[in-house]
Amino acid sequence: MTPTIRSEAAGDAPAIHALTRDAFQSAPHTSHTEQHVVDALREAGVLSLSLVAEEGGRLIGHVACSPVVIDEGAVTGWFGLGPISVLPERQGRGVGALLMRAALSELRSRGAAGVVLLGDPAYYARFGFAAVASLVLPDVPPEVFQALSFSGGFPAGVVRYHAAFDATG
Repeated sequence: MTPTIRSEAAGDAPAIHALTRDAFQSAPHTSHTEQHVVDALREAGVLSLSLVAEEGGRLIGHVACSPVVIDEGAVTGWFGLGPISVLPERQGRGVGALLMRAALSELRSRGAAGVVLLGDPAYYARFGFAAVASLVLPDVPPEVFQALSFSGGFPAGVVRYHAAFDATG
């Protein structure tokens, strides 16, 4: 059965919180705060895109997108993608790829300039992401901070995520 991808609906927040927590429970390189980040983005009103993968009435995946600031706000139209979460028993079965493609398509259709994310270069390269020397996320290894431009060019500057990414509980 292929999951349905849809926008977050009223009442989905508790299930998104639980699946995000579970998705990162045993993941390497995690602070185990991803579910709190999604909650804080929602509460701050900056969860620009929130898509879920649903199968048989159960949420099995989620992706969040929120605006980022580049070069102290001189560059606009860029978004941070993440966290992207898939229930552990459904990981490795294409759910994350479905969510990724849907999120990128939606951001593109909304006129976004591009997207940044933190993650495994080997995984995200297949979606067109690559490390870009002109974009810097402080205190993060440059190879795991990646970008995808919808406009063909990349800005230069320091990238800042919303303060919600500091949420811990």
